[in-house]
Amino acid sequence: MTPTTEPLQVPEQLPEPLDLRGTPCPLNFVRTKLRLQQLRPGTLLEVWLDAGEPVEQVPDSLTLSGYAIAALEPREDFFALRV
Repeated sequence: MTPTTEPLQVPEQLPEPLDLRGTPCPLNFVRTKLRLQQLRPGTLLEVWLDAGEPVEQVPDSLTLSGYAIAALEPREDFFALRV
């Protein structure tokens, strides 16, 4: 066997969470979509949303726009959405 000379692939750090607590609909959806468009394909983004309309509407709107929802987790006083 011969050793490979290719450099090791180190996973890229995840971007900082997008904190949209206190941001009304549909602005929170628009900001999430704009941030996703800035990221490389396949990069996971965590978005922090308020309970109620934001957590009900943003995941549905992202799904309708073709994005896959990886997780939606309740936190202490907000929801963490991973797209």
